[in-house]
Amino acid sequence: MTDEPQSVTGRVKSIFFQSPTSFFKILLITITKTNLTWLEPEIVVTGSFGDVKEDETYHFVGKLVTHPKYGQQFAADNYQVEKPSGKAGLIGYLSSEKFPGIGKKTAERIVDELGVNAIDKILKDPSVLTPLKLKPDRQKTLVDNLKANLGMEQVIIGLNDFGFTANMAAKIYALYDTDALDVIQENPYRLIADVDGIGFKRADAIAAHMNIAPDAPIRIQGAVMETLTNQTEGEGDTYVELPELLDATIGMLEGARNVEITPDDVADAVVALRKSNKIMSEDKRIYPKRLYDAEFEIANRLKQLDQDVEKPSDKAIQKALKDVQKAADITYDDTQRHAIVTAMQSGIFALTGGPGTGKTTVVNGIVRTYAEINALSLDINTYKDEPFPIMLAAPTGRAAKRMTETTGLPASTIHRLLGLTIDSDEYEPKELPDGLLIVDEMSMVDTYLFRTLLMSLHPGIRLILVGDKDQLPSVGPGQVFADLLRARCLPAQELTHIHRQDSQSSIIDLAHAINMGQLPADWQQQKADRSFILCPPNQLAAVVGQVVAKAAQKFDLNDMQVLAPMYRGAGGIDQLNALLQNIVNPKKSDRSKEVSFGERTYRIGDKILQLVNNPEQQVFNGEIGRVIGITPAKEAESKTDELIIDFDSTEITYTRSDFAKFTLAYATSIHKAQGSEFDLVILPLTLASKRMLRRNLLYTAVTRASQSLVLMGDPRAFELAVQAVADNRKTSLVARLQAVMTPIDTNDSLSDNEDSDNEPKVFVLTEALIQSQTIDPMIGMANVKPMDFATVDPVIPHKE
Repeated sequence: MTDEPQSVTGRVKSIFFQSPTSFFKILLITITKTNLTWLEPEIVVTGSFGDVKEDETYHFVGKLVTHPKYGQQFAADNYQVEKPSGKAGLIGYLSSEKFPGIGKKTAERIVDELGVNAIDKILKDPSVLTPLKLKPDRQKTLVDNLKANLGMEQVIIGLNDFGFTANMAAKIYALYDTDALDVIQENPYRLIADVDGIGFKRADAIAAHMNIAPDAPIRIQGAVMETLTNQTEGEGDTYVELPELLDATIGMLEGARNVEITPDDVADAVVALRKSNKIMSEDKRIYPKRLYDAEFEIANRLKQLDQDVEKPSDKAIQKALKDVQKAADITYDDTQRHAIVTAMQSGIFALTGGPGTGKTTVVNGIVRTYAEINALSLDINTYKDEPFPIMLAAPTGRAAKRMTETTGLPASTIHRLLGLTIDSDEYEPKELPDGLLIVDEMSMVDTYLFRTLLMSLHPGIRLILVGDKDQLPSVGPGQVFADLLRARCLPAQELTHIHRQDSQSSIIDLAHAINMGQLPADWQQQKADRSFILCPPNQLAAVVGQVVAKAAQKFDLNDMQVLAPMYRGAGGIDQLNALLQNIVNPKKSDRSKEVSFGERTYRIGDKILQLVNNPEQQVFNGEIGRVIGITPAKEAESKTDELIIDFDSTEITYTRSDFAKFTLAYATSIHKAQGSEFDLVILPLTLASKRMLRRNLLYTAVTRASQSLVLMGDPRAFELAVQAVADNRKTSLVARLQAVMTPIDTNDSLSDNEDSDNEPKVFVLTEALIQSQTIDPMIGMANVKPMDFATVDPVIPHKE
């Protein structure tokens, strides 16, 4: 028995299939040489290949496999172009029509100078041609054509050697082109920051293969960058304290290779990264440069936007407000009126409040008062050749749809408004026109997206930021909306009076009680719009299924939603989705179409959640759709399985390579439900998700229900959640804002109506507020030195 790997050498007769998003291809090869037991003259070869060409000869290494549908194939793990090996063959190749301007004599000179390995030498370092003194245009043609014919192949072969998948090889090649292998050889840890999906362990395995020492500076710097990313992008902070960064980095390095790393080694790496401007530091706070810059840009941009705003007269505002109330047959209370007037007088205005407090009413009042003051029509059909001056936006498609339903005006996602064409905020957004811009669900907007939004605005636009500060913060880093309110540098209004009392909504009462840190005494009792079902963890999933089965008789699938805090485990999102799919949308017969992807199976009628932004096809992260069509690979032109998903009348066809961009949506995370409301919400909680249970998580989940709410599981989980206050994220936006803007009297932004729930608040600097970053301990002391207080007795804060 031989240890020689299985191989096939042959000419590419045809390319059956090539993926548009990766290097995966299916080839038909006419065999010239093989060590397989194979009697046919041709064989199908599959694998990750570069720009292979028909009629060219290649050598493939891999193994013979049996495909359940297509029979025996050769799955190639690696391959190489069959380049000419002898001197005569190499001269003939270089003087062929592939290289215009290179004749036989020039080819002979190249081979005489560089030998039979001339091609490899030129591809690695084109300067080896310098002694030959070729004409510049001929040398360029030779090098360019060699790279075009063989350069990509060399890179893909090299990436295969490192064990990268077809999709990952495509990403790396798209980023580095023919320099990919040189980049990896120079510093494999660059992949961590540059290529999504490659972490420290993968890069470190490559580095170990390249014999890079465990204490090499580039290895430790790579671990620092990975740790910093995990603590910011992963945890939501915008910086990491230095001691925490050192400890976590050492743990990562020693966990990957069992070699001791000293704190001094990591500290040296931090210093080196700071000198190269890859990270930023302040005191003992370490920032990724992108987040450090973003917080400064947000503060400076807000200051610019808040200047030079044309303010209408008080008389004009009051007249417009009176006309709006008359036309809408509504009377705003003092708090609402104060909010609308302040919004008209300010370049930037923040509005916050919980459910039922009238945010929608105030937003409608702002829109109509602005239109009345500026003599604008709210009929978008009158704006044929110019942009509509009132812009409404939200982070998700469902939140934008709700804005349209409540205002009667067009709304869009922030990404769509800015013309961002990929799932990234790195790209230059379009500049927005003058007018009024209202952004809802601001608690969901992270540091990156808010920076990008502000960069598209210019002084003169009126910006209204609306949200519920007590909801979960954004998935991405930062807590922008909460920080804007904490900084007290912008006009703001908090609505606290509940206006939906006429509906006798016990859901709203429950939400406000949760927000105050308590559960009502009757929270487990049956109400007209909510209920509680006591259920042990091992029966939770089955009981959720029973509730959903019964609810499906009354509610449309899109109008009810199961929310859960965790994906894994009993009662987790993954288990619930599989269970609920079989209850709500079972396979009806053996002929029913379905397609599997990983552990999930999709059927026509399935409820689907989009996981990433896809502006080109007008669908965004968090949108919910339905599977309306399935095309098996054998029937599809793409030769791969296809799903057709309808997102609110936008139909999108996904091929298998895109199946990771969505998932089943019978159950979703509470984070994914932000910005959405459902007629019915079913919320199962157990102590298994103890580490995630926080007051803002429970509050956000409960406030997703507009008509009915079913709580179920362990009462102790709900009690734990309401008592556990989430830690404030580590951010510097409050300090940045207060450094460039003058704090305002926050009482001015509150109604002084005696009948209002918005009583003036007293803000006293306490140790607890300092530790929670609610108030900057240095507020108002920018130009004060310690010696100024040398003979001054301390002042004890107190309430009047």
